[in-house]
Amino acid sequence: MSSNLHQAGVKLLKKLGRHADIIMDAYLAGSLNEDAHDPSVVEKLKQAGILWRPEPDQELRLKRSVRALLEEGLSDERNRQIDSNVGSALATIKTLADHYKEARHSSDYSAAEAYLSDLSEHVYSFADSLRYSIRVLWGRINNEFGYVGTINAKIRENELAQSQVSELLNGLEMFQFSELGEIAGDIRELRKLLVTTLQETMSDCAQELSVVQGRLLELLGRFRQIRGRTRLLKGWLLYTDLHPDYRPADHVSHKEIPSLFNRAEILLAPAAVDVHNASQELELMGIVAHIKAISRHPVIAAVRERDASVSLTQSEDFDVPDNPLKQAVDEYFVDVIESGLRQSALEYLLDKALPWEAESWIYQVIGGYEGLPDEHKAYFELEPLGEPHPIYSGNFIIRDVELWLA
Repeated sequence: MSSNLHQAGVKLLKKLGRHADIIMDAYLAGSLNEDAHDPSVVEKLKQAGILWRPEPDQELRLKRSVRALLEEGLSDERNRQIDSNVGSALATIKTLADHYKEARHSSDYSAAEAYLSDLSEHVYSFADSLRYSIRVLWGRINNEFGYVGTINAKIRENELAQSQVSELLNGLEMFQFSELGEIAGDIRELRKLLVTTLQETMSDCAQELSVVQGRLLELLGRFRQIRGRTRLLKGWLLYTDLHPDYRPADHVSHKEIPSLFNRAEILLAPAAVDVHNASQELELMGIVAHIKAISRHPVIAAVRERDASVSLTQSEDFDVPDNPLKQAVDEYFVDVIESGLRQSALEYLLDKALPWEAESWIYQVIGGYEGLPDEHKAYFELEPLGEPHPIYSGNFIIRDVELWLA
């Protein structure tokens, strides 16, 4: 049986190669002109199932399978056919799996091997068909439906592609891997085909189809925008053709200028304090110092203590003493505010003879600056002092930091 099938296949392929000119003429023209070719050759192609006549009065055409082979091999952009019949493929796969299990249970190993081979062919063919459909969709997207010449045709092709994507996604939802797992049972070959292979294929294809769907929606919005602008321009041209004496009015003389023509700049720009003006530095420093003085007013501190005594009856049980290092950093910030000068963190550490290590002190200064609220942080500028790492690029070694008022 396999020998006869092999000979028939070789004979068919030789016939395709021998009459390639006639086949390509029929592929490009859509039909075959019988008068331009040898009638005996045309009859042989009809008997081989390569050519067929839909109606008695119609011209000869290529069989769909031969046309699909040429479209796939030539990557023809006119190919817009997508097989979205997932339900039929799923039913065939389940049927072949049941045939294989029955033959295996009956110890008919030759039949079981044939069913398993057929099942593998259907599974891998179905996976290849899905990936081919996605490739066709990407080909149509990447050239923005270049095989059609008008915006309306592009929009219709986009809507067709969106419906095909929706059908494919709805078909993929039909695969219930719990059911396929029950069908496969503990048979390793079936689990590999029905669970592992199909699940990987479904996951990859569903993810790529979602990307395709988003790209199609983006293209549809662009096409509709172009169509709207084109209609506006055509309407304007039609209006000027119907009213050749039309002249635009003097919009400047109107009391209310249309927003389309109102492109004048505002007369008064928004005003703000210029913190970079050196002549106003003393006034700004005084304002900042006054704001900080209000926050440390003794009356407010007394009110806070009174409120705390009312809200907590035993405050000593809840008081958490502040970290001495944090308090020293706060004093460092206050000293920068009061002096208004740029101060180095390490110099302040040495001048005050503080007991902490330089590294811990710099870490705490940086942390204190980053922990300030945004409205307070805007008053300060912190600059790290150091050098890039001599070996590892992108690393900066901080030796010291300087703090000053912004």
